[in-house]
Amino acid sequence: MVARARIDELRAARAASDAVFSRLSPDAMRTRAVRERHRFVFYLGHLEAFDANLLRHELEIASPRDAWDARFARGIDPIGRDGLPTDDADDWPPTDEVRAYGRGLRDAIDRALIVAKHETLVEAMIEHRLMHVETLAYLAHQLPIGMVARDPSPSPPVAATPPPTLHKIEIPAGRVTLGAPRDGRFAWDNERDAIEVDVGAFAIDAYPTTNRDWLAFVDAGGYADRALWSDDDWTWRTTDDIQAPRAWRRRDGGWRLRAFTSEIELPLDAPVYVSHAEASAYARWRRARLPTEAEWQRAAYGSSSGQRTYPWGDAAPDATRGNFDLVRDDATSVTAHPAGASAWGVHDLAGNGWEWTSSKFDAFPGFAPQPFYPGYSADFFDGEHYVMKGGSPRTAARLLRSSFRNWFQPHYPHVYATLRLVES
Repeated sequence: MVARARIDELRAARAASDAVFSRLSPDAMRTRAVRERHRFVFYLGHLEAFDANLLRHELEIASPRDAWDARFARGIDPIGRDGLPTDDADDWPPTDEVRAYGRGLRDAIDRALIVAKHETLVEAMIEHRLMHVETLAYLAHQLPIGMVARDPSPSPPVAATPPPTLHKIEIPAGRVTLGAPRDGRFAWDNERDAIEVDVGAFAIDAYPTTNRDWLAFVDAGGYADRALWSDDDWTWRTTDDIQAPRAWRRRDGGWRLRAFTSEIELPLDAPVYVSHAEASAYARWRRARLPTEAEWQRAAYGSSSGQRTYPWGDAAPDATRGNFDLVRDDATSVTAHPAGASAWGVHDLAGNGWEWTSSKFDAFPGFAPQPFYPGYSADFFDGEHYVMKGGSPRTAARLLRSSFRNWFQPHYPHVYATLRLVES
């Protein structure tokens, strides 16, 4: 029998995805916000179809439209390896019909959960949905202003904090654990098996790279300096005419930021959101480098007495520790959550922006695909995706575990991803 607490988590995750859809205008539902991704109406059906298809590993699930279960089964790899989607808005069923299809599947799933036994599948349903809540948020962020309603119950503004100082923290050599042990707790297949890695001493930025830091790179001509970019990254930059972070807007000779529902003055102390290609060019300009996954892990979770559950220790995540768990639409200052600092004094490691590493996404020794979703990770062990760690404002608290890994390819500029640099 699935525990009541797990059912409550599933309902909370559903409420979170429903809340994003509720803020989209009717026209937005049939819009493709990012060329590599499906239209929003697909995700409206996909979240329910995924849950039903997953639970069919254990139980019979009656579907209101069997043909749609496959149509909404899986999204698109944002690398576009099969070519960009070419469908028209009219190729998809009416939004109201997709909503009705989703409601029918939810009802069938809820009836099935009464006799379900394997909580692993329910936890996969919860985390898959919560990851898509973040996907929906960054897709909605690309829509024209006016297509996304303001938060009906916004959180209070964050109190003013001192601006960050650009300095590094020395991290001593030591051993770090990557991945999750097979101890019965839920984890995705790419988190298995836990491995121990020796890490040499290094120094890491105390704070993520801010918009203020990035402005110096832009003003110095970093986007036009061919020497800072790899061949592939330069081709991408010039082909797409990338001259600044995607959310920046040139206005009256200065820069403003496209926030989630409006355009605002560029928040200089908030983390900059950029692609891996841009982050790598910036690192060369700073004569530094991106951390490896193991270095980032040691800076975030390591301590002189062993590895912590979270950067700040073993206490459960709360609003004092960082900007995460779907509380805010946008980033805060990187100095806004000093209680979230690591044992070494490194700040803003959980939430406010995923952080790029230099490590390509690959399997740990002992990797085995999950039978209920064999392509979840294995399809991306292709040398074209990089590991991200940490979390963003739209990352659910349960995904802040130290073993969780996110990944994207280097020329995908839409995710809430920032960086911090290291020196050996």
